[in-house]
Amino acid sequence: MDFVNYELREKIRSIIEDNNSFQLKVDLHSPNNRIFVNRSLHLEKIKFFGFDMDYTLAVYKSPQYETLGFNLVKSRLLAMGYPNELNQFHYDPSFPIRGLWFDSHYGNLLKVDAYGNILICCHGFRFLKQSEIYEHYPNKFLSLDESRVYVLNTLFNLPETYLLACLIDLFTNTPGSTATPAGVKCGDLFMSFKSIFQDVRNAVDWVHEKGDLKLKTVENLEEYVVKDDRLPMLLTRMRESGAKVFLLTNSEYWFTEKIMTYLFDYPHGPMLKDPHRNWKTYFDCIVLDARKPLFFKEGTILRRVDTSTGALRIGSHTGPLQQEHVYSGGSCDVFTQLIGAKGKDVLYIGDHIFGDILKSKKIRGWRTFLIIPELVHELHVWTAECKLFAKLQSLDVTLGETYKDLDSSTLEKPDISDLRSAIRQVTHEMDLAYGMLGSLFRSGSRQTFFSSQVVRYADLYAATFLNLMYYPFCYMFRAPAMLMPHESTVAHEQIFVADSPVFSRSRQTSVLEEKEKEATTAHVNAVSSKAAEQNSSGAVTHVRPETPKKVTHHHDEDDSEEESDKSG
Repeated sequence: MDFVNYELREKIRSIIEDNNSFQLKVDLHSPNNRIFVNRSLHLEKIKFFGFDMDYTLAVYKSPQYETLGFNLVKSRLLAMGYPNELNQFHYDPSFPIRGLWFDSHYGNLLKVDAYGNILICCHGFRFLKQSEIYEHYPNKFLSLDESRVYVLNTLFNLPETYLLACLIDLFTNTPGSTATPAGVKCGDLFMSFKSIFQDVRNAVDWVHEKGDLKLKTVENLEEYVVKDDRLPMLLTRMRESGAKVFLLTNSEYWFTEKIMTYLFDYPHGPMLKDPHRNWKTYFDCIVLDARKPLFFKEGTILRRVDTSTGALRIGSHTGPLQQEHVYSGGSCDVFTQLIGAKGKDVLYIGDHIFGDILKSKKIRGWRTFLIIPELVHELHVWTAECKLFAKLQSLDVTLGETYKDLDSSTLEKPDISDLRSAIRQVTHEMDLAYGMLGSLFRSGSRQTFFSSQVVRYADLYAATFLNLMYYPFCYMFRAPAMLMPHESTVAHEQIFVADSPVFSRSRQTSVLEEKEKEATTAHVNAVSSKAAEQNSSGAVTHVRPETPKKVTHHHDEDDSEEESDKSG
């Protein structure tokens, strides 16, 4: 390799290292304990910490819990009349990821980017080739039409995702069946993909609402629920910092009581020297049966729960929310009024991108903290497979070098077929390192729809909310710069020289020649003097804007009016 190419490679390597070191300087915590930031948030301004229960306070063990859900839904479908061959399928955690779209028209599982461009398409267990994708989806694109597309966004959707793939694969490959674009015909029976999807959805809802999922969970809590003795300590520290803590969950009282009792079932309290306390004492208020996302709209009637029987008391509760009392239903309007909270006073912590995060953010302006347990695996692959990422970066550099000395006069195009093939192969290896459907957040260099939702609606995100243990409650979460390609690929050290004189919009610096500067300044002063004369007669107030002397660009969402007024 010649010196020029070596120098270029070293330059790009140093830029990458500089960017990485900058990210580390923002937050020096270990990756295992990190909280990641999309929008800056000053923790000391949070007056209320709100928690969901399922997959937030109570984390269900994977893949044990998905296997339980898969088997229960499978049994329900068999009871509905589905063929016994379905019993041959067993849950495979390497296949499903959340955030996929199910196209009920064609029966395909789709991994898409933020705009609906299709990255991966599976029909059952078969990955469609690019030519096949184009046959179904012109331009490899599908819009998010809720009458056709269902977004499998939650961790509870993982068994459902895999079961849909199992059923599509089973019916498509059944001997004697005939596949059609919208379903499968077996003799005089036609199974549309939409009807299969509706049956699975109904079975999932039945298992969660009327079936044995919750009963089997509480019968074997050690098998299915993660228990961590840091939980009582963290909630106590939150309240000691001056904030209030509330529980807001969709689960009913009997199930919540069993789960929360287990999570706080220690012989001691927050500290080893403290006596044991009932779980309710760790919260300032508790609301169950919230029916999110309806809670963030019109909601339901707020009622008090009789904790001795689990029954709801008659009438609508209008008084203050008292500690150790349990309430059911309600709406965000009523709830925030009773606790005296404003939108940005609340940091709500949950796992559901739609029910917990999107609606609380868009409708009520709460600050949001998304729990993504998959981050443990994602970060493991990101660090363990660093050689693959470095190899891909090296291939990108080589591609750039191939075109380095070519311009519009070039008549003979270089052969990059081997290079493109190598890039595809490395990208494929990177994707498979995460699982059969790749990373939750990306496919190659493209971010997924799920990833875009996280960036858009979650102010903070982490593998577990317990990472708050490692930050003081005065901590300023500072979002890293969101760089565009012209910023991320051009180093500050590189000297940019324009081909022709460039007029600067900045009044502080300019690349105009000195004489042109003086002429411009003289002209502006003359205009200003003339304007001042006219102004004395009341003709014009301002002929040009005055350069601000105080902060006018408010980047941080939780900056108070007082802080902004003091700036500058």
